[in-house]
Amino acid sequence: MEEIDNEKLFRAAFRTIKGVGSQHLRLLIAYFGSAVQAWEASHKDYLKIAPRGKWVAEVLKERKRIDPWKIGADLKSRNIKVVTPKDCNYPPLLLELTDIPPLLYYQGNLESNSAVIAIVGSRQATAYGKSAARMLARDAAAQGLVVVSGLARGIDTAAHQGSVEGYGITWAFLGCGLDQIYPRENYHLAKEILDRGALISEFPPGTPPLAANFPARNRLISGSSQGVIVVEAAERSGAMITVDFALEQGREVFAVPGPIFSPQSRGPHILLRQGAKIAEGIEDIWNECFSSLEVKAVKNVLSEQQTYQGERFPETDDQRAILQQLSDVPLHIDQLALHSSLSVASLSLALLELQLQGKIKQLPGQNYVLVREC
Repeated sequence: MEEIDNEKLFRAAFRTIKGVGSQHLRLLIAYFGSAVQAWEASHKDYLKIAPRGKWVAEVLKERKRIDPWKIGADLKSRNIKVVTPKDCNYPPLLLELTDIPPLLYYQGNLESNSAVIAIVGSRQATAYGKSAARMLARDAAAQGLVVVSGLARGIDTAAHQGSVEGYGITWAFLGCGLDQIYPRENYHLAKEILDRGALISEFPPGTPPLAANFPARNRLISGSSQGVIVVEAAERSGAMITVDFALEQGREVFAVPGPIFSPQSRGPHILLRQGAKIAEGIEDIWNECFSSLEVKAVKNVLSEQQTYQGERFPETDDQRAILQQLSDVPLHIDQLALHSSLSVASLSLALLELQLQGKIKQLPGQNYVLVREC
C-alpha cells in the first residue's frame, strides 16, 4: 500500500477533531492554502476565521496532542486509503459539486473510466422491489456501468448484489467509518464488493452510523452518478432525500413503477407524476444518460450460465403452467392451484422443481414470485 502524502495526512488529522467536518476542512484549506499550512497556523490566525467557533477551540486544543503520522499508520494498518479532489481516481462527478468533499476514505479500487448510475430505495423492500433492483444492477453491470448505492438493507443490498453477480463494479457509500460496516449482516457483501469495487466514506474510522450522517452520504451517492434510479420508497424516506440532492446537482431521476397496493410504491409514483423518467429496464436509463458516452462492454457470464441451466433443466408442461401465472407480485399457492388445474401433488412437485432451478422463490405464507436474474 502506497504511503500517504503530508497533505492527505493533515486533512485526515483534521477530520479526527470533533466538530471538524468537510465544510470546516474546506474553509481551512481555502483560507490557509493547504491542510499542512492550516495545521501550522497560529492561534491569532485561527481567531480571524471564527473567533467564537467551538470547532476552532477544538482545533487549537486537539492539534497539540494529535500525531498525523500516527493517523496515517493506523489507516495503513486497516488497509484504508484516502483520496482528494486532486487525485486522478477521485470520483469525477463529485468535482462538479459545490460542496466537494476535501477527503474521502476508501477500501478497494476507485480506478474506473466507466459511467456511473445510482440505485436506491426502501430498507423495507418487497420481493418485487428487490428483484427489480437486482435485475437493473445486473444489466447495468453487463453494459459496463458502475452501480452506486448505500449498502443499506433492502434495495441498496439488492443493487450491490446484482452488480456483483453481473461481474460489474459497484461502489458503496457509507454513513459511518469504514471500520463500522452497517448493517452488520452486509459484512460479507462488503467483502465481495471489494473484489472489483470500493467502499467509500466521508467519515473517519471510528465514526458510528448516526442518523445525521446519512443525508451527507446520500448527496455523495447522487453526486457521483449520472442518474439516480428509485426502485421503492416511502413518501418521506432517505431515497427521496437522495432525489432532492440529485435534482439540485442536475442529475437525471428515474423511478420504477410498482404495484398500486404497495406503500413502497408511493415514492416512485410521486416522482413519476412529477416528471421523473420511467425505468422498466436498463435501456430506459441508457437512452437518457449514456447514449452519447462510450462505455466499455462487459460480457454477461451469468446469462450464458442461465442458458446452460435451461438446457439441463427443460421446463415441463406443469412448470410452464405455473411460470405463466407468476410475476414479481407474490401469488398464493391457492390461486396457483385454482388457475393451473393441477393436482395438489403435481403442483407441489412443480413448485419444488422450479425453486431448485432458481426460477421462482417461495415467500412467507406460501406465496411465490418469479426470480428475475437477468
